[in-house]
Amino acid sequence: MREFKKLTPYREALELMLNDLTEIPDVEEIPLEEALGRVLAEDVVSPIDSPPFDRSAVDGYALRAEDTFQAREYNPVELKVIDEIVAGEESKVKVEPGTAVKLMTGSKMPEGANAVLMQEMAEREGEIIRVLRPVAPGQNVAFAGEDVKKGQVVLKKGQVLRPQDLSLLKSIGFKTVKVKRKPRVGIIVTGDELIEEFDEEALKAGKILESNSIMLKGLVKQYFGEPVFYGVVPDDEETIRAAIERAKAENDIVLVTGGSAFGDKDFAHRFVRLLFHGTTIKPGRPIGYGERVFIMSGYPVAVFVQFYLYVKHALAKLVGAENYEVKVYAKLAERVSSQLGRHEFVKVWYENGVARPIKKKGSGIISSLVKSNGYIMIPEDSEGYLEGETVEVVLY
Repeated sequence: MREFKKLTPYREALELMLNDLTEIPDVEEIPLEEALGRVLAEDVVSPIDSPPFDRSAVDGYALRAEDTFQAREYNPVELKVIDEIVAGEESKVKVEPGTAVKLMTGSKMPEGANAVLMQEMAEREGEIIRVLRPVAPGQNVAFAGEDVKKGQVVLKKGQVLRPQDLSLLKSIGFKTVKVKRKPRVGIIVTGDELIEEFDEEALKAGKILESNSIMLKGLVKQYFGEPVFYGVVPDDEETIRAAIERAKAENDIVLVTGGSAFGDKDFAHRFVRLLFHGTTIKPGRPIGYGERVFIMSGYPVAVFVQFYLYVKHALAKLVGAENYEVKVYAKLAERVSSQLGRHEFVKVWYENGVARPIKKKGSGIISSLVKSNGYIMIPEDSEGYLEGETVEVVLY
């Protein structure tokens, strides 16, 4: 089997791939309830102040702060309660000197009041309250626009929408939101040795249960895409060519697993004009890319690595996603070594500020992925990291 004449450095290959792709122009307007994980297609400007009016931040009494300045527990100040309202109601009275309005958290501040006394800080008897402690102007008041001001850009184009983002959008009156269309991602799995259903006799005879497709479908969904599976394709040159051509015509990008090396049955890379073929990453070195097609390994761990180091970034480019990676810093639990000239993907378990490398290795050891929740990368110009060194962990 031929080896690669040249391995393209990881960062160079990534740049070649990203420069080849352009952001999808298509936009959809969808209900907020369906927008979790989608990517904003435009900046969002608030049409209102939020809150839209000055409101109480606690249950208590709206009053003039000046009336409480002399209040002490041993010498309380007496005020008359002239109205009582609940949240959602508006008091029709004006708070004059020596008066107060009973109200609840979220209630609109009545005219004339500039502070709220927590109800625990007052003793009440009939219409009279005895104020036990002074309050300052503005105390316990949430002012109009305190959260969001009218005309403010509250979310930027490219934001991956989270539950808290949807809450903010609903709080300022949005029912729908404009997001980027999900890229269609064709998935083709190749290999004569693969079967899709459990068959004990076939497994004994040398067949292997195919597992790349379900992993790739899940990863594509996690990273903004819509997977389209074309099934398991046998190692037949014409069949693979036809599958790739069809998938290219029907999708924004295509993932082909198997056929990335130079064996007699490795056909997939022959049907694509590749910008690179073979990179410095480990595992997953044989990856190739061109014409919006990724020619990937057949081994599950290598496919997983190739997805995270290349395909994830391709999907983010297609939808214009920003800040889509979750990164943390951690102390390394033990030394990890690498070889100069290799960009190594090291699986780790991150917990409580510590990253523990997963010792199980091998491109077919799926359990090593299950036992990890993130990864660190050792670049080509490094021989590794020492125990206790601070490293950057990218979480799955």
